[in-house]
Amino acid sequence: MRLLLTGANGFVGSYFFNNYSSTYDILKFSFLKDDFESLHIKEIEVVLHLSALVHQMDGASADEYERVNVSNTLKLAKKAKEFGVRQFVFMSTVKVYGEESDEVYTENVTCKPQDEYGKSKLKAEKELQKLEDDNFRISIVRTPIVYGYGVKANLKNLMGLVDKVPLLPFGGINNRRSLTYVGNLCALLECIIQKRQRGVFLASDDKALSTTQLIEAIAKVKKRSCWLVTLPFFPELLKWLKPSFYKRLFESLEVDNQETKRLLSFENPYTVEEGIGFMVHGEKQ
Repeated sequence: MRLLLTGANGFVGSYFFNNYSSTYDILKFSFLKDDFESLHIKEIEVVLHLSALVHQMDGASADEYERVNVSNTLKLAKKAKEFGVRQFVFMSTVKVYGEESDEVYTENVTCKPQDEYGKSKLKAEKELQKLEDDNFRISIVRTPIVYGYGVKANLKNLMGLVDKVPLLPFGGINNRRSLTYVGNLCALLECIIQKRQRGVFLASDDKALSTTQLIEAIAKVKKRSCWLVTLPFFPELLKWLKPSFYKRLFESLEVDNQETKRLLSFENPYTVEEGIGFMVHGEKQ
């Protein structure tokens, strides 16, 4: 099977290419480096579109999110349909549902995105679905935070804290955060491709973790002594000084993907504990 992969140099794309290039004949395409007009996809059966402008802590303009996440996606999808590609797999995000919440998100929860990133991804989803017919199937995969070896941003910073600071004020946090190990996510993508399944799917590890549990799991894998304490004033202080950090550390964002797993007869190949181990040491230990 010939497959066109965008975002091949990204975190998820590089994992997919390295682990599935023996299964598929993979053609890479970059909107940044390659000429779209000369892209020839006549013999491609599946497009796996991972390229995106992801959520930016400092924000990005609505126009830029629109250009990268909506316009580029639709240009590629229309070209794919024109050349007879049978399936278009689009990487979306749980941000289409909204922000942190006590509600557990499922495939069928009403989407109410709050930021420009989530809005752009939901708009792309809806426009893609308008292109769908019996010969051109649209598969949408919504993901929470994706982690694994070489992860950046918040999880990298958290691992650095465990290495450097033996006493952290993150004890007794009872939130619920869903994550997906990159190996589980790519296994789900491959399952969707193999079964040529259309629809909206949710990626997630089999259980959510609290911030406290996540730090404890990282410390255990790293064999570090890490004492987590509860400071009564700390959450409110952080909420005032750094509200975005407070949300990620103390509030919940949980998904339930049982319907996705049932529909696809899919099971994650890795537990969350194995995923955290791979995040620290890599899969080839």
